[in-house]
Amino acid sequence: MTYSIIWEPEATSTAVRFLKEDPQGLAALYDAVDALAEEPRPANSVPFGGVYRRLRVGSYRALYIIDDHVIRILVTQIGRMST
Repeated sequence: MTYSIIWEPEATSTAVRFLKEDPQGLAALYDAVDALAEEPRPANSVPFGGVYRRLRVGSYRALYIIDDHVIRILVTQIGRMST
């Protein structure tokens, strides 16, 4: 089963801001999010709060919701961890 990936506008806007500073890191995050379509619960993600999962890729993280009823993954936020 393949899931659809849907990006919230806020997550997309944040990605645009990070793109100038770290295009390679952001590309790795996008690749990992794309892989969620085949495996929505990978080893580098953990439950977060009630309905969210948190995916870590390098210094980035993405919060997302898996909706098994309509086969979609909703990416709600991305951000960078402090170093």
